[in-house]
Formats: sequence, C-alpha cells, structure tokens
Amino acid sequence: MEEINTTSSQFPDITDQADNSSKKDFSRVGLKSISVIESELNSLYTGVGMRDISYSCVIELRGNDVLDFLHRISTNSVKNLAKEEVAKTIFTTEKGRIIDIAAIINLDEYQLLVSSQEHQEKMMMWLNKYVISDDVKINNINGKYTLLEMLGPQADSFMTLISGNIVNNINPNTIKIINTEGIIFFLMKHFDHNGQLIYWILADPVYAQKLIRYMIENKDPFNFNLIGEEAYSHYRIENGVPIAPNEINDFYNPHEVGLMQLVNTTKGCYIGQEVIVRLDTYDKVQKSLCGFMFSETISDYEKFLLFDESNVEAGNITSTIYSYKFKRHIGIGFVKRKHFEEGTVLLAKNADRNPIKVTVKKLPLKK
Repeated sequence: MEEINTTSSQFPDITDQADNSSKKDFSRVGLKSISVIESELNSLYTGVGMRDISYSCVIELRGNDVLDFLHRISTNSVKNLAKEEVAKTIFTTEKGRIIDIAAIINLDEYQLLVSSQEHQEKMMMWLNKYVISDDVKINNINGKYTLLEMLGPQADSFMTLISGNIVNNINPNTIKIINTEGIIFFLMKHFDHNGQLIYWILADPVYAQKLIRYMIENKDPFNFNLIGEEAYSHYRIENGVPIAPNEINDFYNPHEVGLMQLVNTTKGCYIGQEVIVRLDTYDKVQKSLCGFMFSETISDYEKFLLFDESNVEAGNITSTIYSYKFKRHIGIGFVKRKHFEEGTVLLAKNADRNPIKVTVKKLPLKK
C-alpha cells in the first residue's frame, strides 16, 4: 500500500485517493486558496472535519503512583480515574498561572498525557521536577502514535458509519479499542472548549494511514473534509477556543481563560490551589477571555495592546484572523474586568500601525 503522509496538517498525499473535487483543495506548494479554506470551514460548521494533531506532546507514564501523582500536581480530580476513562486537567505554577492543559488517558497498564507541542519541554521538566519517591516513570513518546481529531455536527454520525454502532456505546470521556475492517485504533469521545462533542483517534501510523484512506473512500453522503491549520485557526478564533502559546501560557490563570470547569474545587491541595481559590473567594479575577471585532483591515496574526479612551491599558489581543463568516478581521484576547461588556469600544495599538478601534464581544462570536 502506498504510504500516506499523516504528519502534515495539510494531508498532502491523501488527495491521490480522493475525487477530483477534493484534489483541487490542495496546491503543489501546500498553500490553499480562499475557496478551499471556506470549504473546510463549511465542513467544520455543517459537516465533519478531520485534523491531524500528531504534533501534540504525548507522554507515557508508568508506575503504581501515576494517578495519585497527577492528582497531586494538577487542578482536576484524577486519582480515581478508571480504566478507559479520560479526564482533562490543568498544570499550574505556584502562582496559579497555566503551564498547560492536558488530557489524561487511563489505559490501565499505563497512562497517556496529551498536551501541547509548544509546552512539551516545560511539561516534561515540570513532571520530572515533582517525581521524588513516587513510583512513576515518564517517557516522551512523540511520533509513536498518529493522533487525529474529528469535529463538526456530523462527527458522531460519520464515526458511526465508519465504525458501526459500537460508537454509540462509547460514553463521553472514555476511550475504546475499535476494529474497522481490520484497522485497529483507539477511539475517544470528549468535549471541546464550548462543550461540543469531538472524537480523537489514536493509532499506529500504519493503521492511521489505512483509516484515513478508508474514510475518504466512504465519506459520501457526508460533508467531509481534511482540515488544515489555516482553516482551523479561523474556526477556533470565531469560537473562542484558546490554544498554546497564544492564550494558554503562564501569563494567565484558569479563571481568566475560562477553564474553571477543569478545576476541582473540593479536592485536596495541588500546585497553585491557594492562589486560584483566593481569586474566586475574594472576587479578584482581573481579566477575562473575550472576542473582538476590528473596525479596519489588519494583517492576519497581528497582536495588539488595548487601551481605553483615557489611554489606560485595558488588555491585549492574542489571536487575529480575517473571518469569512463575519467578513472582517476578528480576534480573541483578554480585557480587564471593567471593560468586559458586550459593545465596549477600545483602541488596539502596536508598533506597526496607527490605533484601531475594536469592539468587545462575548465568545463564541455571533453575527
């Protein structure tokens, strides 16, 4: 079987297996036209899209104390995580700032920790720092697995078509071994930042290549697309999904990024707990993640500081893109509490241009 390259977010070699309408979605140099990005966005909003997120940091942990260890140093309650269960948690500094978000997957004999590529070195150092006398062995296994993400309103029906009714028996936040036409992989159900159901597929690279081809050959009648990072950037900014390193970093705490659903407020101590609890108890949260609509055209991916009418700093914009959905440039970032109201107008400034008016919007962005 011809090898399919699944390490690129653009899936460049898979188009040989698709019909002519799919082939036009990929250029020789890997850059896609506006119409292709809009086609991929259409699948994300009305159909099903597949992303290759194999660049994620995947860490294998073995030993009798793994779950107790992770419970002790992260925000969520995971010490009783059962076999085949999945939980998301946040690793925070002593000051309650975010190191990274991670999914913990309990495969019984060992556990997998999936976090961001951008913070993998920091995560490895942080984990090793706190293993003292614990029976915990930590190993970075990037490249061992292909990790695919299925998202969109048709994702559930599409995965049922591909793998049968067993998909309906998988509970959210669990993982199961699936055998589709002799293609063996792990299938995980969980939720995105806005509570939408998504799937992760974890597979040996050879099986992943076969599975991708099988999906392409059996995609009808679904609005199925392979999703590149450029299209996903539009989607995630429109929906206010924070990522590392833009919004997930040690400048912010879980309150500010809107991630308190990953913080267990009744468990015992964890690193950063005192600060995070105090912010909540004494109503001291200073910033909030929100959206922005620009009054003028900017360059994609520009970042800005925000100022109020008195020229006092009011926040910052961390991610920007031109939105085909809203027909204008949009962004997400953080504003100080006093400005966190729908419709507030602020000035966005950076060294490359004159100040631009932006309007504060709640997330996810709506027309």
